[in-house]
Amino acid sequence: MNPVEKPRKILITSALPYANGPIHLGHMVEYIQTDIWARFQRLRGNSCIFAWADDAHGTPIMLRAQQEGIEPQELIDKMKQEHERDFNDFLISYDNFHTTHSEENKYFSETIYLAAKAKGNIATKTIKQAYDPEANMFLPDRFIKGECPKCGTPDQYGDNCESCGATYSTTEVVNPYSVVTGATPIEKDSEHYFFKINDYADFLKEWVNSGSVQKEIANKMNEWLEDGLNDWDISRDAPYWGFKIPGTEDKYFYVWLDAPIGYIASFKNYCDRDDNDIDFDEYWSAERNQNNETELYHFIGKDIAYFHTLFWPAVLKSADFRLPTAVFCHGFLNVNGQKMSKSRGTFIQARVFLDHLPAEPLRYYYAAKLSNTVDDIDLNLKDFQLRINSDLVGKVVNIASRCAGFISKKFDEKLSATLADEALYQQFIDASDSIAQAYEDRRYSKAMREIMALADLANQYVDEKQPWVLAKDETRQQEVQDICSLGINMFRAIITYLKPVLPELAAKSEDFLNAGELSWNDIATPLLSSEIKKFKPLMTRIEEDKVDAMLEANKLLLAEAATLQAKTNTNNTDKDTDTKMSDASDTTNEQDPISPTIEFDDFAKIDLRVVKILKAEHVEGADKLLQLTLDLGEGESKGQRNVFAGIKSAYEPAELEGKLTVMVANLAPRKMRFGMSEGMVLAAGPGGKDIFVLNPDEGALPGMRVK
Repeated sequence: MNPVEKPRKILITSALPYANGPIHLGHMVEYIQTDIWARFQRLRGNSCIFAWADDAHGTPIMLRAQQEGIEPQELIDKMKQEHERDFNDFLISYDNFHTTHSEENKYFSETIYLAAKAKGNIATKTIKQAYDPEANMFLPDRFIKGECPKCGTPDQYGDNCESCGATYSTTEVVNPYSVVTGATPIEKDSEHYFFKINDYADFLKEWVNSGSVQKEIANKMNEWLEDGLNDWDISRDAPYWGFKIPGTEDKYFYVWLDAPIGYIASFKNYCDRDDNDIDFDEYWSAERNQNNETELYHFIGKDIAYFHTLFWPAVLKSADFRLPTAVFCHGFLNVNGQKMSKSRGTFIQARVFLDHLPAEPLRYYYAAKLSNTVDDIDLNLKDFQLRINSDLVGKVVNIASRCAGFISKKFDEKLSATLADEALYQQFIDASDSIAQAYEDRRYSKAMREIMALADLANQYVDEKQPWVLAKDETRQQEVQDICSLGINMFRAIITYLKPVLPELAAKSEDFLNAGELSWNDIATPLLSSEIKKFKPLMTRIEEDKVDAMLEANKLLLAEAATLQAKTNTNNTDKDTDTKMSDASDTTNEQDPISPTIEFDDFAKIDLRVVKILKAEHVEGADKLLQLTLDLGEGESKGQRNVFAGIKSAYEPAELEGKLTVMVANLAPRKMRFGMSEGMVLAAGPGGKDIFVLNPDEGALPGMRVK
């Protein structure tokens, strides 16, 4: 940024993490991407406020709180603390992290709803809703699973298909079942409130194609617009954890209405702080933003583009709030080339990662992969280790470490008065505009490539000049100082360019360089005749055993959670339902029910045994169950057991007979409508045909304990 340019006023947000579970590395793709952009803008002299919140409403939170025997408020308070801890340790430089369960959010949700109602954009309709007859509650979309009505993929949620991307109502799901109890939902009539989004169809067609949305997202939204948009159901029936709709007794705002309003509420909370003097209307009033004096950007995952590029702009328009300058969508995270998976242990929690590895290497690795498209990125853990050791330790930090020693020992830590090669250093200055543009466009991978090319130039220069050889000649000491001083200045430029990605490394480097905070505009002015401090190691290598230990710790955590979920599933008596672990997609707003943690003593009570499948057969009248006769051998639990397992979609009975598997042997028998089930066979997988019974080593024998 040219110093004479007027600083920009920018407000940015990330999608709200759901206050029902921990942060994982898929979430961190977005939060790191957002943070890098915020830090870059500030480094260039712009005002950039980063405000967001926990998404703290919805049935999943209510049910999880019930499971843990606490109030929803206690649960969301606890999760907010955990989320903030993870964000802070991943060096996310947010200005305000609030919660959607706040007075500000209640006020703006009601204000926006009433404004839309006054304009005639709200309608009421009596509709048929899915209802769990055993839980005595209407089921939200994500608490119904079944086959996609469009493509037939099994185990899809009640609102959209992760396979083909279709959206639909819960009543359209084929062979649905309740996630709460496993019961088949029935239909009941209920009056609901709808936002008439087609009132804004023409406006949305213009806005979606205005450049505010990435081309690939705009193309997809144009398809929806061409097909015609259905009125958007913005209400949910009691019991529900959220804000009651004004003028009703048992209707609540659907979480997807008040969640994006959380952006507004969090910013208002920030403005109202005693130490702030920020004009709220300057950023959110449509009237005040006719000349685009301020900018608003949303960073989101591509899975929620529908809400942020159609419903959200229409809602804002209806209530006379400003529109986003742009919505930036990103892809998902794969690990080792595959979708993040609980069964493979690659659904890595942020806290587990931080317990074993520092945050900055992952920040850099993501930056080296991220572009401004919606393409997925891959965290290949072997490549992660090699790239960090090569790029950051072997190239960048190496420049300073190999030059600083000579400056300290021979020249009293003082740099030369002139540059040894002004033309070479000019290349580092000239790279500024290109690197800045890459950051601005969120083409971080391009920026990292250009920065590493500079690091290669610096190392090549030092290699060619060989100051360690010249240092042995007393007549050439000035050359040594000049060479190493230029090396230090090239290192300074590189670290400045990397500062949005590696703020801790930048802080350590600022201390070493002893010349104040690194500033983008100061790159053009090299450090001459200044004193540096004694060099200390700035970054250490990533060792393979650290990565392996992180993965093992994560697998153990997932196994404990899966065991508890399996125990919960067995309490759904008289149900034809799968008892398996399911993979979870990398969504930034994961609203699935997550089991509470358990103590190790609870986990140790589970008796896992190797068993032989003597017989497997279909169960008449059951869509998902196979009946298994299991041999436990001659141990203390000798004899045979009868178990019903929800694996019919993946196995024919004949292919199971004679195989070894693992079962929970000390599970209390439960009566099902098909007979008595005397245990549980362990299986994992995303569902459908991809369900895998756990096979022990070939050397195992029936009756052996699994440890």
